[in-house]
Amino acid sequence: MFAVIESGGKQYRVTNGDIIKIESLAVEPGAGVIFDKVLMLNDDKEIKIGTPILEGVTVTGEAIEHGRHKKIEILKFKRRKHHMKRQGHRQNYTAVKITALDGKAAEPKP
Repeated sequence: MFAVIESGGKQYRVTNGDIIKIESLAVEPGAGVIFDKVLMLNDDKEIKIGTPILEGVTVTGEAIEHGRHKKIEILKFKRRKHHMKRQGHRQNYTAVKITALDGKAAEPKP
């Protein structure tokens, strides 16, 4: 059983027990997270596809931690012009553990 959810403008394929790193959310670690933008749900018997989202279907998770990804090096270089510019970027993330698909197995913590 798996679902495809949308969070932060990106789509994630999740199953029960997965830990995903998504765009930073304003929740405390240990708090519950509800994803209501479910694009697809596969329960091993049938596949439900939304247009664009499924109504009444939720995926529940628990925020584990906040952190930052590895640094991405950005290098701008122009040959023969003595021009080189270096820059780095680290994106913030929230690690979320998926606890229930379709919101039936567990309710989020307050």
